[in-house]
Amino acid sequence: MGHRGPCSSQGGQKRLAISMTPNGFLAGIHCSVLSRGCFLRRKGTPSESTASCAEQERQTEEYFLPRMLQDLTKQETVPFGDAVLATRDTCIGSEICEELWTPHSPHVDMGLDGVEIFTNASGSHHVLRKAHARVDLVTMATTKNGGIYLLANQKGCDGDRLYYDGCAMIAMNGHIFAQGSQFSLDDVEVLTATLDLEDVRSYRAEISSRNLAASRVSPYPRVKVDFALSCHKDLLEPLSEPLEWKYHRPAEEISLGPACWLWDFLRRSQQAGFFLPLSGGVDSAATACLVYSLCRQVCEAVKNGNQEVLADVRTIVNQISYTPQDPRELCGRILTTCYMASENSSRETCNRATELAQQIGSHHIGLNIDPAVKAVVGIFSLVTGTSPLFAVQGGSSRENLALQNVQARIRMVVAYLFAQLSLWSRGARGGLLVLGSANVDESLLGYLTKYDCSSADINPIGGISKSDLRAFVQFCIERFQLPALQSILAAPATAELEPLTNGQVSQTDEEDMGMTYAELSVYGRLRKVAKTGPYSMFCRLLTMWGHICTPRQVAEKVKRFFSKYSANRHKMTTLTPAYHAESYSPDDNRFDLRPFLYHTGWPWQFRCIENQVLQLERREAQDLDGVD
Repeated sequence: MGHRGPCSSQGGQKRLAISMTPNGFLAGIHCSVLSRGCFLRRKGTPSESTASCAEQERQTEEYFLPRMLQDLTKQETVPFGDAVLATRDTCIGSEICEELWTPHSPHVDMGLDGVEIFTNASGSHHVLRKAHARVDLVTMATTKNGGIYLLANQKGCDGDRLYYDGCAMIAMNGHIFAQGSQFSLDDVEVLTATLDLEDVRSYRAEISSRNLAASRVSPYPRVKVDFALSCHKDLLEPLSEPLEWKYHRPAEEISLGPACWLWDFLRRSQQAGFFLPLSGGVDSAATACLVYSLCRQVCEAVKNGNQEVLADVRTIVNQISYTPQDPRELCGRILTTCYMASENSSRETCNRATELAQQIGSHHIGLNIDPAVKAVVGIFSLVTGTSPLFAVQGGSSRENLALQNVQARIRMVVAYLFAQLSLWSRGARGGLLVLGSANVDESLLGYLTKYDCSSADINPIGGISKSDLRAFVQFCIERFQLPALQSILAAPATAELEPLTNGQVSQTDEEDMGMTYAELSVYGRLRKVAKTGPYSMFCRLLTMWGHICTPRQVAEKVKRFFSKYSANRHKMTTLTPAYHAESYSPDDNRFDLRPFLYHTGWPWQFRCIENQVLQLERREAQDLDGVD
């Protein structure tokens, strides 16, 4: 019923072999990219940039090709605009990256107009659990409309906080026929599938409502291309079979994505490795495991014959004949871990850090920062004639916090000193990238010292929640056989910045924060993803937590979070660049452009919350009176 078929379609069965690269181009179709300073000229007008091309839908304009391309192609002009390619046997359309995610994607109207193959050269960055949405969008696009969809995606680090995770695919009529790797150190990956165009046509013919919609669609301009993607000999080619998409678990995604990101940063920066302050806690242990995962991936890539990775690792270790085979041995070359003890550190955390370093093979250093801390505090005492005390020693909260921060900031200074000179002291060349290990929940709340050892060159876990990190550490126990992580997981999270009590840790992170890490993840998603402020968050949590908290308790939790969040928001302006893995990242550089100066009392919002609590409490009291 009015369905526009592919241009010059031949009768009979049509099969084609489809190849897909991460750049998203079909094999056999050459796409010319003009060099800088080379312009297309609109036909009949003075010379001008292609940027002035009409942007209306389904319109093209003729442009003169530069003489160099005219000589090569024997073609004077080229249509430029919104069109599709019509070959002898099918019709090909293209949409770009985010167009797949829009409510009315171009593939809808293109499909109704007879386009059978859709390409998408995507630049979709990795976020935990995002692959499900990506696969669903592609399969749903071909389920509703029929057709073949080729999705390619960039791979690698963009030199910033994002990592592009590949995940290319070929789909037809709602089924996946080829799946690319989601994380890989290979620069290029090619997917192939042999599909039957008649399957697309049969599928579409069965959807009567689609055929009715096709009769009403505005046609796309067609650029005729004098070649075919299939031939008569293809009848003997076996067809590809549908497959079930294999998803990585979130913990496995963490083990792969941030590790690949670290590898790109290391090889591009031309540094000799990483320096990590290893505290014996979950966060720094997870960061160490990411470097160990990187080493495993590098060894595997070299084993599989990846010469680019081999050349890069030889440059990093400054040894032209080196071939990595054992991840622990490679980890000892590129990762230096350091336990920075103070008088407030426990023997247990020191042992846990040392044991983990031994199991992953890192070059480990143990040192004591007390002389440096006492020297700095001594300068203050010498100048002012006063000596601050910890709270347990009778000091005020200001003294207590200042003494904690001195220790934290000294560790940052020591980390950078050793990152610059530790290889020199061992007779090796180069410097080390300092790794941070503050998770997304601590950053959200500001539970970190500004310019402490959370200040680093890069932070591979800065966009990962505490709960996901714990799941990742458990994954490492099972996958990497690192039993030292068992005791790290079992220990309470602590900064160890206050005096010990009978040799035992008296300070815990959740007690200091006044909330749990699980609660912080909820606050983060409501604040960033759901765009809630104090009052709307309170309303949402009334229903979410109503079975375990009273309205008054919910109100106090929300007020406590927003007070601390707003008081510490300024810390986001100096946050270490972190791998983006979570949708509620508070990183103000790209993902969270909110102010860093708030009224910490939130007077209007908190007053609305209090009024609502009073109404709910009165209503509850009236209900109880009615029962009596």
